[in-house]
Amino acid sequence: MPEATRLILASGSAARRTLLEAAGLNFDVIPANIDEGKIREAIVGATANVEGSDIAGVLAAEKARLVSIEHPNALVVGADQVLTLGGKFFSKAENLAEAREILSMLRGRTHELVSAVALARNGEVHWQTSATAEMTMRSFSDEFLGCYLEKMGERALHIVGCYELEGPGVQLFEDIDGDYFTILGIPLLELLARLRHEGMVTA
Repeated sequence: MPEATRLILASGSAARRTLLEAAGLNFDVIPANIDEGKIREAIVGATANVEGSDIAGVLAAEKARLVSIEHPNALVVGADQVLTLGGKFFSKAENLAEAREILSMLRGRTHELVSAVALARNGEVHWQTSATAEMTMRSFSDEFLGCYLEKMGERALHIVGCYELEGPGVQLFEDIDGDYFTILGIPLLELLARLRHEGMVTA
């Protein structure tokens, strides 16, 4: 495929890959090699009143930019997702004990899930956007939490918030206000509209 018409997803997320494939897009997957934790810490340390959209936007743009440098002329999609609750930003759990701790903090409360997406070519980011979903977890029991984590196993460590809305994680919630694609990790409708504008998708 000529680089000028090549689309690359700079993310290793299985959910994002599945969404783009289901939408009928042809693309390659080349995950960006960045230290997300270090970048998040730098943003929080340098910016007062930082928002989840700020962090997700910077990470999505940096992923797209770096991969686009390595693959000139290709159009690169970068994406990232941030979970925030009461001014605290959550990353993926390192182990199941931490997953239990995170879910215990989230239960019975409403958190924000911000997904950002960016497009870059030749090392220049020329478009990006973000969307937010409000997620209210029910006050589930410790017993339910234990059963849930046993079912999820290591999969819980691959997802911010430790839940898959398209799987058993939906049972954690009592109310959701937001776009389904945003929750799964990418503002898909906005991205598809931009790809049509770029001539990468038939209008």
